[in-house]
Amino acid sequence: MSRIVILGPQRLKPTVGEAVRRRQIRGPISLITAGWQEREMEDQELRDELGLPCVNLRLYERWEEILREDREFFHAHRARQDLLRQVRHFYQRRLNHLMEQANEVFTMNASDELLEPERRDVIASLQALDAHYLRRVAEINEEFEWSWRPASRPAVARHRRQVAQQLLGGDAVMMAGGHIAVILLRLRLFELAPLLRRRMIFAWSAGAMALTERVVLFHDTPPQGRGYAEVFEHGLALIPNVVVLPNARRRLRLDDIHRVELMARRLAPARCIPLDEGEGFEWYEGEVDILPANGLRELTRDGQVQEVHP
Repeated sequence: MSRIVILGPQRLKPTVGEAVRRRQIRGPISLITAGWQEREMEDQELRDELGLPCVNLRLYERWEEILREDREFFHAHRARQDLLRQVRHFYQRRLNHLMEQANEVFTMNASDELLEPERRDVIASLQALDAHYLRRVAEINEEFEWSWRPASRPAVARHRRQVAQQLLGGDAVMMAGGHIAVILLRLRLFELAPLLRRRMIFAWSAGAMALTERVVLFHDTPPQGRGYAEVFEHGLALIPNVVVLPNARRRLRLDDIHRVELMARRLAPARCIPLDEGEGFEWYEGEVDILPANGLRELTRDGQVQEVHP
């Protein structure tokens, strides 16, 4: 079973080096920086922080090589992505209407006894919509896998073998942040989930989100206007029943009791864990353990942001 260390964002307050040293990792470390896209190989700062031999798995670069070699597969992938975008657009349109209703119900001026049945009903509607959307995404992805069988494509098979050899030859795996959709696509294409289940993993930001069951996108005050949290994709499910919320202080109005309550209840039974600089936890055998030098918080169903104690 994986032992996974989840950390807060690393850009302003790097803690991954200390987390690695505390566990006496000697290297080499397999780096997954595909979420940085074209900057994937600009990893010297991370290597310096770790101070250990590292091997970048080059998932983004390998994907580009596959697409250049196998144009038929490229066009099939692009058609699948276009279809997913359409389904997501339908979901977002429906979600906007439901969230407007939910916000109204959760901020009404009436007794809890009177409002609670309405709150439960609107939460059930949101959960049903989220589940419906994720089923549609899974169906589209499964159809693509069945129709195109990536493992049978020579370019994909070759790179999968190379990635597996490099990853299994390392002492640990490092998963950085970046573009979550890119990370998930590359992790699935190279079939890394079964290999990661047996590794020591350090992850943060979008890299941490990819390891959970459900990836949730969120921003209460985006530049384009009103923002509603939305489920995006199934993650690798190496950390079940947890939703990680990186950069929570900048993206969530954690002082708004109604918003916090709505998010926690909507995403239940998963635990909603905000992760800011310096925070983190370790996941092993189904348990969340707070890292000795790090704090940890959790969104509660009564609208609070509560410290998690060891």
